[in-house]
Amino acid sequence: MKNIAFIINPISGTQQNAKRKLPKLIDKELDHSQWLPNIVFTEYAGHATELARQFAVMGFDAVVAVGGDGTVNEVAQGLRDTQTALAILPMGSGNGFARHMQIPMSLTRAIQLLNHSEPIRCDYGLANDKMFVTTCGTGFDALIADRFAGSSKRGLKTYIENVLKDLLTYKSQTYHIVGQDLDITHKAFLVTFANAAQWGNDAFIAPKASVQDGKMDICMMSSSALLGAPGLALRLFTKSIDNSLFMDTVKAKDVMLYREEEAPFHIDGDPVQMPKDIHIRIVEDGISVLVEKRF
Repeated sequence: MKNIAFIINPISGTQQNAKRKLPKLIDKELDHSQWLPNIVFTEYAGHATELARQFAVMGFDAVVAVGGDGTVNEVAQGLRDTQTALAILPMGSGNGFARHMQIPMSLTRAIQLLNHSEPIRCDYGLANDKMFVTTCGTGFDALIADRFAGSSKRGLKTYIENVLKDLLTYKSQTYHIVGQDLDITHKAFLVTFANAAQWGNDAFIAPKASVQDGKMDICMMSSSALLGAPGLALRLFTKSIDNSLFMDTVKAKDVMLYREEEAPFHIDGDPVQMPKDIHIRIVEDGISVLVEKRF
């Protein structure tokens, strides 16, 4: 019998009613001959990290992040560099990491996946020692993350509304990125550092990114991106944005990002305060993640 904990963020995403019914669904769909479940609800920001760390110290086999990318990030912080596996029930607005790991968006199917799952070692990233599992970045997407965090409504519609509100007035910044065999100066609309392939909602900013290659994809969208906005939007959702003339992508393990001035920065879609200069690196095989078992 293996021990598994479900950490539920009651306020993330748009499915609060479903979360209240979730304990019954877990009881129904989870294979109790394999798993002994423990279900807890978070009470404040950072609580998921504390709980996950406690479960890891107790030797739990897996801890399930129930929520969106922010909840996944918090739980992952508590599990990094341990043998306790991260699992996900996606109930957020974008669910970028869950989608990358091919976790079903259906709660029933996501719980059932736990019954035939296996752990794999994956990379995570650090931006000035703040952990990210999916993406971090600066520029227009970070500005929208900041706007989205302050919105009273969640979901894709709200995200698009914020994009349209600031799209025509946003001013690009010049960035300097330095790493081993890498020295780039780029005036960019946005710069994304991708451990995983997408921001969320199947918007693939780094279609070739892998969480098991020991590197991040650094995606720099040109300051002229508005000229190709309709085509770029299509490419985002067809896994082809890396082929656009408005996008440059390089791979690296460890870089310094130098910005002209302090500006919005996001980690896994949540805005954070950062200085102008940011050290961004990948920690190889730093976290265990439960995925569908490959027979």
